Amino acid sequence: MQFSDYVDDIARATGFLSRLPVPAHYFDGHDGSLSRASGMFPAAGLVIALVPGLLIVLLSWLGANPALTVLIALAVSIALTGGLHEDGLADSADAFGARGGRDHMLEIMKDSRTGTYGVLALVLSLALRATALTILLSVLGGWYTLLGLLAVAAASRAAITWHWNALPPARQDGVAASVGAPEDSAATRSLVTGGIAFTALAALSVGLIPALLSLGVLAACISQWTTIVRKKLHGHTGDTLGASQQIAETACLVTLALLV
Repeated sequence: MQFSDYVDDIARATGFLSRLPVPAHYFDGHDGSLSRASGMFPAAGLVIALVPGLLIVLLSWLGANPALTVLIALAVSIALTGGLHEDGLADSADAFGARGGRDHMLEIMKDSRTGTYGVLALVLSLALRATALTILLSVLGGWYTLLGLLAVAAASRAAITWHWNALPPARQDGVAASVGAPEDSAATRSLVTGGIAFTALAALSVGLIPALLSLGVLAACISQWTTIVRKKLHGHTGDTLGASQQIAETACLVTLALLV
């Protein structure tokens, strides 16, 4: 691959994972597949997290309350992604929380309404992430919290590719199936770059040992989540991909906050 190919893949991955404006020429003549671009999901995560991360630095420098600063940053982050990953978490929680077989769970995931399990999952996810980031900001300050946020953003997007590559599509007419499965080389690229980026940035933020322990917790959580999805649905959906990101992000942030 040439350097321009990596730039194209980062742009396409960013366009898929967020609402950030991406120049149209990156998609001209492209078939919409993410089979190769999924390898750049960690880099796209860095791009997406940069704005809320810098906002944390700015508000911290201005002396804003840490808890309020974190909530504003999370709100901006959700706005940048359009709540894409949160929607996947909520739909997955509703499906896995309900009683019924595989077909019933897939029907629940297609329903645009959010049930009790979905609401509870969103509340718990947001509360855990906000609390963890507030702890990091209070202890480390703005710049080191930015590094930690970037680290988690890269690793959690790599988790999407891991889950995606590990399972076949649960249905052939879903969004995840329509954009193709990650190529083996792309999956490897995503995991390697995501792991390296997380370890380097998190080590600078909180230290090498907490970084490695957090990465281990992420791996255990995504492995277990993938096992559950394989057993229940026999494959991934766009919602389980989004849930993977949320599970990874929450697990990493909470672990880093506990170890800081």
